[in-house]
Amino acid sequence: MVSGSTRAIAIVAKLRGLTDGRGALAYAAPGSSQEAERKDQMSVNLSPGEQVIFEGHPSWRGIMAFYLKGLAIAIVVGLVVALITNITGDTDTALVFGLVLVILAVTVVVGFIKRVATTYTITNRRLNIKRGIISREIQETRLERVQNVNYNQSLFQRMLKVGDVDFDTAAGDDYNFIFAAVADPADVVTKVDQATGTHAAGSHGLGEPQPPSQPQPPSPQS
Repeated sequence: MVSGSTRAIAIVAKLRGLTDGRGALAYAAPGSSQEAERKDQMSVNLSPGEQVIFEGHPSWRGIMAFYLKGLAIAIVVGLVVALITNITGDTDTALVFGLVLVILAVTVVVGFIKRVATTYTITNRRLNIKRGIISREIQETRLERVQNVNYNQSLFQRMLKVGDVDFDTAAGDDYNFIFAAVADPADVVTKVDQATGTHAAGSHGLGEPQPPSQPQPPSPQS
């Protein structure tokens, strides 16, 4: 199941024949033209044998708070301009309306760019965060460095059905590795669990394979 944060990618992939009709990435035989086309659409360069398990952007619901702030600023600016023009003469309705529209338009455009310019990717080998359109900032870590995965939801985020997925990586990483404002964060955690190939972290890192069970020595016979 593809969450709301990846709906746009799922639609594009479906139009290009890259999905199985349910939004999930369709299987492509290694070396096939479909596999090559899929790799061209991914935000990361895949190495041989590497597969994308999850790819998406922050949910549009996740930037709702940003839109609400823009709306509040537009209203305040409109009221201030209306008050000033009313004091100096008649209220300039056209000016007030124009300023409000400009602020709202800028808010929508900036919010959209912030969303589409951020891409989260999980493969069976690594986690990747790519930000920016002209200039790029890329964060990446190997799965074997991931020790714990948690997700947090504020009350507002729970209402919007989004959350932040926090990856606790091995000591030495100098940045926070967070998938912010993703839809259905529990599903993202499940995707990471699938990528690691283990359902119980135990005392080892999530990216490390489970150690083989040691056979019990035979009990001494009396």
